[in-house]
Amino acid sequence: MRAVRLALERLDEYGSAYAAAQAIAPLVDVHYETLRLWIKKALAEGARPGGKAAGLSSAEREELQRLRKEVRDLEETNEILKLASSFFARELDPRRR
Repeated sequence: MRAVRLALERLDEYGSAYAAAQAIAPLVDVHYETLRLWIKKALAEGARPGGKAAGLSSAEREELQRLRKEVRDLEETNEILKLASSFFARELDPRRR
């Protein structure tokens, strides 16, 4: 969110999430307490002051694990289907009879 990114970029200037939220909230038309809570959440999820992200959030990490497992399962299924189609193609080949 743009308001949180803006606040994180200027967090060092203001010294606290509260002060940054009070200064920036009117500029982005958000209540300062709402912005302060968003800033706290972003910091808890690994965002760093200055706007640089520390990495993936826990939700993103969980989704990445789930998607990697799904890809492995689908690749395995695809390999099985390739082998099965090859087998049946040989069995049904009229030239083999």
